[in-house]
Amino acid sequence: MIPITLSPISESALVCTLPPPAELGKQQRLWAFAEAAAALPGVLETVAGMNNLTVFALPDTDLNRLSDGLKNLWPHIKADTHQGRHVDIPVRYGGEFGADLAEVAAFHRTTPAEIVRRHTAPVYTVFMMGFQPGFPYLGGLPEHLHTPRRAEPRTEVPAGSVGIGGSQTGVYPFASPGGWQLIGRTDAPLWSLDRQPPLRLDTGGRVRFRAVRERVFEAFGVTLVPEIGRAHV
Repeated sequence: MIPITLSPISESALVCTLPPPAELGKQQRLWAFAEAAAALPGVLETVAGMNNLTVFALPDTDLNRLSDGLKNLWPHIKADTHQGRHVDIPVRYGGEFGADLAEVAAFHRTTPAEIVRRHTAPVYTVFMMGFQPGFPYLGGLPEHLHTPRRAEPRTEVPAGSVGIGGSQTGVYPFASPGGWQLIGRTDAPLWSLDRQPPLRLDTGGRVRFRAVRERVFEAFGVTLVPEIGRAHV
C-alpha cells in the first residue's frame, strides 16, 4: 500500500502527498482519487498535481473530518488506467531552436543526434498541467535523458520551446522565464482561446515528439512538411 500524507495548507484546503518518485501508476491512482474525493461532503474542488492532490473545501467545512474521510477513502482507490488522446508534436531540434541540445549531449557523453533519437522514441504521458496555461509536465522521459536544470534560468524562453528539467520533459506554450534545458521548438499551439476546449493536451493524454525540418502542423489543421527522420539534427 502506497502511504499518503495529508496536511492543511490553509483554513479551507488540504494537500494529499505521495512519496517520491512520481510514477505513472501513482498519478493514475491520484486521478481516480481526485474524482472520488470530489464527491465527499464539503469538497469544493480537487486539483491533481505531481505526486499530490490538493482538496479545496467549502466554507465552514471541518478539515479534520474531511481529512479523516480522505484517509478512509484512499485504501479503496484503484488506478485510473484511462488513456487520453494521443497527440504528435512536431519539433525542430538544435540550432537556434534548441540552444542547449549540444550541452545536453555533452552531459550524457553522446551526440546531439542521439539525444534527438532518445527524446523522440517514447510515448509520454501528461502527468499534470501547470506553471502556465497549456504547459504539460510529461512523464516517461528515459533515465538516460535525465538532465539537471540550468544553473542560471533564462529571463525569457521562446514560446513553443521543448525542454528537459530533471526527470521531466515539457513544452512552453508561451514565452516566459525558465530554467529547463532547451533542446528544440515547436510551432504547434498547445493553448488557444479560439478552440474549445482551449487546451490541446490534458492530464492523462499521450504525447510523442517528432523531429522535423520545417514547421509541421498537419495534426493541427495546417500543411505538413515531410519528417526528416527521428535522429536528424
